[in-house]
Amino acid sequence: MRIVFCGTPEFALPSLQQLIAAPDIAVEAVISQPDRPRGRGQAVQSSPVKEAALAAGLHVFQPEKINSDSAVEFLRRLAPDAVVIIAYGQIVPRRLIEIPRLGWINLHGSLLPKYRGAAPIQWAILRGESCTGLTTMRIDTGLDTGPVLLRWETEIGPDETAPQLSERMAAAGAPLVLETLRRLDRGEISPVPQEHSRATLARLLKKADAKIPWSQSAAQIHNRMRALQPWPGTVTHFRGRQCSVLGRPANRLPGLAGTASARPGLLVLEAGVVYVCCGDSSWLVLGSVQVEGKKRVSAREFANGVRLTPGEFFE
Repeated sequence: MRIVFCGTPEFALPSLQQLIAAPDIAVEAVISQPDRPRGRGQAVQSSPVKEAALAAGLHVFQPEKINSDSAVEFLRRLAPDAVVIIAYGQIVPRRLIEIPRLGWINLHGSLLPKYRGAAPIQWAILRGESCTGLTTMRIDTGLDTGPVLLRWETEIGPDETAPQLSERMAAAGAPLVLETLRRLDRGEISPVPQEHSRATLARLLKKADAKIPWSQSAAQIHNRMRALQPWPGTVTHFRGRQCSVLGRPANRLPGLAGTASARPGLLVLEAGVVYVCCGDSSWLVLGSVQVEGKKRVSAREFANGVRLTPGEFFE
């Protein structure tokens, strides 16, 4: 089977590598986003998919817009049996979708139609889901609205972070993509339309999502902390300075629990443990703090360093 692979981030790498290694698959070319400024220094860098493709000796095509005449000419010239697309970052137009005989096969990081969009893994954790999964689908011109081909389900660990879950799902996605291609080619899969009325959106994350709403429960805040690593993180303010903080729900409550002074954001240092009061009369055990411009330290080191006094709050 002759295919073109279309993708950009690390999440797509296991699938690309397995397809390259498959004896019955010929990866004719790779499409990836143009090189962009990345990181703190904003140096121009290639995408992880491009780097892996070049290392494997594959031709890489990087159109600024996938809906371009050059992209149409490129695909028509190759005439692949299928295009595998994983986290590419652009909506594919109809005139491109119609070129390969098996269509464009997408691996999406949720059990569609839940969490359509750019950040399905993060939003599943943020919303407190206990399980999630992967879906392969044949794309159409909508946002993750195409018919479902195969699924894979998994539990989300109670402390599992978005990077940890993403790594597990990327690895599980590689054999799922290969199985989807082979079974499609043999006519063993009947695409199933999604129930659009059950759809939810996993929008692109924003920097503003990092702000911790202390009025939420400790469990909800813990979900936010797990979901938003490494970016945008979870932040609050202390004495007017921004702090990046991590923690988990408390198994035991501090002595101030249930008193009138226990309002969301209150910091309590008790027996060497730093607690933060949250909504619903719940408490978070603070794990670590990174004050803006400084290194990350344990919660106890933070409390000692700032000489935490009774009655102080995270803003």
